[in-house]
Amino acid sequence: MVNIRDLDPSASPLDYYGSELRRLREAAGLNQGQLGSCIFCTASLVGQIETARKVPTRDFSERVDAALGTGGVFSRLVGLVLRSQLPSWFQAFAEMEAKATFISAYQCQLVYGLLQTEGYARAVLGVEHHDRLDELLAARMERQRILGRGRPPALFVVLDEAVLHREIGGREVMREQLDHLLAFRDSPWLHLQVLPFSIGQHAAVMGSFTLLRFEDDPDLFYSESYDSGHMTANPQVIWERSLGYARLQGAALSREKSATLIARVMEERYGDQPGPEGRAVAQVVLQRQQRR
Repeated sequence: MVNIRDLDPSASPLDYYGSELRRLREAAGLNQGQLGSCIFCTASLVGQIETARKVPTRDFSERVDAALGTGGVFSRLVGLVLRSQLPSWFQAFAEMEAKATFISAYQCQLVYGLLQTEGYARAVLGVEHHDRLDELLAARMERQRILGRGRPPALFVVLDEAVLHREIGGREVMREQLDHLLAFRDSPWLHLQVLPFSIGQHAAVMGSFTLLRFEDDPDLFYSESYDSGHMTANPQVIWERSLGYARLQGAALSREKSATLIARVMEERYGDQPGPEGRAVAQVVLQRQQRR
């Protein structure tokens, strides 16, 4: 068993979190069981987090802050802890993604990470990461917190139509995921388009990529392979990929037609009873067809 006194708080955000949890718990005069009772969890869980053997969740952190009166210390620290659980080659991109004011992404195989439901993300991550699935899932969900900010980034996403048809996690998971995408169709800060099969060859036939734009820093281009990511601010690359993305948007379906396609795939491929968002879109489409 790991001894908390042997942990080096500077070794990682997780180790620092554990050492601070123990320090502030003891300062409050509580043992692990007493703190666990206050935050509705077991003493064992408190001990595992204090010894850096388990990654804390945001909910756990918020309850600890309330119980110990820390002023939000753990709620702020947990973001760093969760980000540290991402693959090392991806962490730099995640940090820049969180700072971007404009994000333009093309995805040819999967829903963009910021728009994935928990069920969809669990199925994707579970393919190769059974041993760390909960930690990686929590980290992915943490990334999405930037969409809930008072001023979220402007997000432009083009999904290949193949993304809608590739069944990830089963029919129920896909219905939920496509319904989640439809919920953004009127968002003022998210512009979602689908690149249909009928386009054939296109400006991003070589694969997925993301462009990040900042208020005061140079634009960045990001792409990845199986186990590595490539990020560059090379002006020539930025120019070429920005032009390519503009061409993709021009070739893709409009927001309205994209929503129509998503709703149709959700109904025809994943069941006859889509969520309320899907039904609303399908009804609008039918009404317009009847008026023609």
